Amino acid sequence: MIVRINPKDLSYLDAEKFCCLPYPSHPKGCPNYGKKIGCPPDIFSLKEILDLNQNIYLIYTEFNIGEHAERMRELHPKWTDRQVYCCLYWQPKARKMQKQEEEKSKKEKGINLVLTSPEAMGVNLISLMNKIGVRLEWPPRKITRLVSLGGMSK
Repeated sequence: MIVRINPKDLSYLDAEKFCCLPYPSHPKGCPNYGKKIGCPPDIFSLKEILDLNQNIYLIYTEFNIGEHAERMRELHPKWTDRQVYCCLYWQPKARKMQKQEEEKSKKEKGINLVLTSPEAMGVNLISLMNKIGVRLEWPPRKITRLVSLGGMSK
């Protein structure tokens, strides 16, 4: 889906703080923090690289993680919930779908910049998705969504 959004609808969180929150198997937070290009703490703010006076687009795809988990359960009956929902098995397909939607948005909307990790720049995706009527599930058990922002570079 490609949805035009009002830049005034963007709200922000402290990305560095968010990235350092513990989650299963990562007691110190995201392992990409301070290591991956595009991740905090070495990242520009959204306002520094995206022209917020131009059209901004929310680009997202939905992946049926529930169906995927059921297929994994059939293939591997002894697997735990954690194993059947493991991102290593579903993310490549979901990312391919998202990349196709991003390329489509460039052609159809004439944008020249797609930010594939807006949450790393502090964008509150939960709030933004709620504003367009889409509820993000956490942890996802039925539908998971990959979300990007597109627009014109500054």
